[in-house]
Formats: sequence, structure tokens, C-alpha cells
Amino acid sequence: MALGRSLIVEQGDNDSGTQAHDQLIQTLRLRIAKLKKQVFGKSSEKIEREIEQLELALEDLLIAAAEGSTAPIDEPDEAASVVPLADTSEKIMRRRPRVSDKAVRERRELDPGSCCPECGGELRLVGEDVSEILDMIAAQMKVIEVARLKKSCRCCEKMVQVAAPSRPIPGSMAGAGLLAYILVSKFDDHLPLYRLNEIFARMGADIPDSTMVDWCGRAMQVLQPLIERIETAVMASDLLHADDTPIRVLDRSLRDKGLGKGVKKGRIWTYVRDQRPWAGSSPPGAVYYFAPDWKEEHVHRHLKQSSGILQADGYKGKLYSPGEKGESRFKEAACWAHWRRDFHDIWTSNKSEIAREALDRIGALYDIERGINGQPPEIRLAARQTQSKPKVDAFRHWAEAQLTRIPGKGDLATAFRYGLSRWSSLCLFLEDGRVAIDNNAAERALRPIGVTDSYYTSSSNARKQGLLVFHFDATRTSVTRKLCHFVLFQVARPNLMRRVRNNLLGRKHPFLNQPADTMGRNAKLFSGFGQRKPFAVLLG
Repeated sequence: MALGRSLIVEQGDNDSGTQAHDQLIQTLRLRIAKLKKQVFGKSSEKIEREIEQLELALEDLLIAAAEGSTAPIDEPDEAASVVPLADTSEKIMRRRPRVSDKAVRERRELDPGSCCPECGGELRLVGEDVSEILDMIAAQMKVIEVARLKKSCRCCEKMVQVAAPSRPIPGSMAGAGLLAYILVSKFDDHLPLYRLNEIFARMGADIPDSTMVDWCGRAMQVLQPLIERIETAVMASDLLHADDTPIRVLDRSLRDKGLGKGVKKGRIWTYVRDQRPWAGSSPPGAVYYFAPDWKEEHVHRHLKQSSGILQADGYKGKLYSPGEKGESRFKEAACWAHWRRDFHDIWTSNKSEIAREALDRIGALYDIERGINGQPPEIRLAARQTQSKPKVDAFRHWAEAQLTRIPGKGDLATAFRYGLSRWSSLCLFLEDGRVAIDNNAAERALRPIGVTDSYYTSSSNARKQGLLVFHFDATRTSVTRKLCHFVLFQVARPNLMRRVRNNLLGRKHPFLNQPADTMGRNAKLFSGFGQRKPFAVLLG
């Protein structure tokens, strides 16, 4: 906001200043739009970081511009186009805030009374005008004083006292709601503990940073049984999406040996269960694992208890090879989006008409998929057999014909051979209505983690990499469990800590089919995994 205010002060209140301010907003919007079209490729991480910085600057400018407006804000129920003053070609989508039906509602009736102010006659109700105001109940500290009365028997003098209630962290003053607030604030909202200390001080509580550090670590011990159950439930699925992304790990031993800056490349693997596209009954979920390298042994360890269909972006390991009994544990489902990306890169670089036609043919398949998204498997399979299969067969014949016309060592030929060599895996979605056409579910799960420089601070060695924390949108939040182990879990209302301790440690089963409260932190209703946020856990 300081940037926007300084620009307005420098430009003044005249027309030229307003035009310059609006022109800067327009320039930032165009730059952001251009960068969003370049998110794929070797420099995608740098581009996404630049987009984030530009969006922050644009937000400050828009807030500064709104400060000078005195007209009432018109917020339609649905998204509507609002035209800025300086440029009629640019449109902004503005709408009323969406509020969940589960939100607390308070009705205040403004009754004019029972007598007419003009003649004193009796008033009768003929209707009402209703409007809504979105307000917030500010967080506040409260001290729960638990008094356990001691009583003695008049006959036998026996002392009777109710047992002390259990606490999330034994011996600690931290209640369930306070722990949930601290975990979400630190690991989802990225508030350092010293800032939380200042916030709590305004509420009348002085909680040292070191105390909150202990609370965060001990909270993981409480949540560990829930984390393990989520991992077991997700990895037991017979249809998983898998993907990985590199992260940089600082290894001082390499630097001591004079081998560069001592930076190693680690990997984050994700395995996603998402049955929503085919109306499955299980909730969506994601499991993340850290590995110090890309060796195949790590993937085999992750999937040692899993089998079925594995959808990945051209994994080169031996997961799909037949075992001792001649059968493979996994059936490969390839990703059309990954193949399409190759043609997209070629089209953007040299405007190849063949690449353009390949994009159009693949796009026609996605048009069909959009129409059957969320339908049961049998309906999806029937639509794919009647509509998609003829297009897929025609695409293969066309692709084989193009290989005879183009240079064999060019990028276009390489792109065609990539898909044709995986044809049976690419066509698996035509045989099973549950299989997705692409692996975007796993790619979306890794997208916030992929911008490594923004979310990771290189640690002293690979083992301490487990101490890193990183952001995930909406109700999910990440914390660390122990060295070389990541944990990503959801805070579902303040009751979570209490329910986990009393239920899991008491041998009761938690409800894994209930996602975290989407009203808590979900500001993007249709981003990430979608409308219902999945359970997620990150292990090592």
C-alpha cells in the first residue's frame, strides 16, 4: 500500500496523475497475464516468484486507488464486470463475498413498533426488507479455571475428587483452541512466533516464543496417530496419482570438499487419492514423502503396501515390470497433459502448424472430459467409448503419418515418439471410467511446493531438511515431526487436538471422511484440489 500511496502523492490529484496511476495498474495486469502463460519450462519457478511479487504490488495499487473513491460499492450476487475509469477495455470481476451456509447468522429486527407515527393507528406486518452485513468475531483469550472440588464422606472420611480432565499437552496450559490457532498461524499464515507473541500480548497474555516452540513440537506427538491413519487410508487406494518435484538441500560436506556451493538436490514425492471426478465415496487425500535423491528404492518403499493403477508423468522405474509371479503390481496410466505440454512448447517457439493441430486434437478430448466430470465410472466409460475413442484412434493414425513427413531428430518428432511409445498407458482411460485423462491432481498437489526458493530455507544437511516447513493453501498446514520427516495435516476446528488425544489414544477410530472446515481458511473455492479440501500428510 505504501507504493500505491507514494505514487498518488507524487502524481497529485490532477488528471495526469490519475491516468499515470491507472496506466501502472494496467501495465502490471498485462505483465502478470503474460507471465502466467509462461509458467511451464525451466524458468517456471522464477516466473511464479515474479508473478507473486507483481500481484502484491498490484494489490497495493488497487487498495490505494480504492481509498480515493467515495461512491457506494455495488457487489452483485454473481461475478460482474466493473469497468475502471481510465481504461474501458480492462474489466475487473467483482462480486459479493460467498459465505457458507454453516456460518453463524444473527438476525436483528428493526421494528417500527405497533402504532402509526402519523395517526396512532395499529400497524400490521405487510413484508420486510432484508440486507446482510458480514462481520467478524475477534479472537480473544480466555482462561478456563478448572476447579476440582474435594469432598469427604461424613461416615468413613473417604476423600472424593473428580479426576483432572485430559489436556492435549500434559502439564501445559495450552488448550485445544489455542494450539490450533498457533499451528495455523505459523504454518499456514506464515506468522513467526515472535509476531504471535505480540498478538497474544495485545490480548493480555504473555506467551514466550520458546514456550510456543515446545507446544508446536509436542502437538505433533498428539497428532501422530491421526497422521498415520490418514497415510494408511490414502495409500491403500487402488488408484493413485504420483508425481515429484526437486528441492534444494544445503550439504556443507560438499562445500568443505570444494565441490561447488554444497547444494544437493532432494525430491518431494506426492501420492494423491482423488475420487471426485468419478463420484467416488472416499474423500480426497494426499501423502508427501521427502527423499534425498531420485533413486528408485525410495518409490518402492513408499508404495510397498500399494497396488492397482498408478498415474504418473512417464515414470522410468520398474514399478510396472512383472514380478516373480509374472504379474505387475501396478498398471500404468499416462498423462495426456504432459504430452500436450511438449506440443505447446513447440507451438510457442516456432508456431508449427502440426503442433497446433496436435493441440486442437488433444483439446477436443478435454472438451469431452469436462462434460463427464463428476459422473459415475460407467457413464464416463460409455461417453469415452462413443466420443473419445474414435478421436484417439484418429489421432494415432495422424501422428504416425506425421512422423514420416518431419525430420526424425527434431523436437516435434521427439514429442510424437514420446506419446506413441506410451500409447497403451495413454489409452487406459478409455478402458476404465475411474482413470483420469491426466495427472493434474498430483501436479496441483505439488504446485505450492515447486517454488522452492519461496518456501524453503536450505538447512545444514540432508537430515535437517526435515525441519523445513512450507505452505499449502486453505485449511491445510504443515509442521515438522522429526529429522528427515515432514508432516502436513489439517486443523479442523479447535476440537481437533482434543478429539485426537481422547479418541486415537483411547483406541477409537477418527472420522477420516470429513475434510477440514472449509470456512476456516478456504478463500479460493475452486483452486487447488477443488471445493472440498483433502486430508494430507507428509512423511519421510
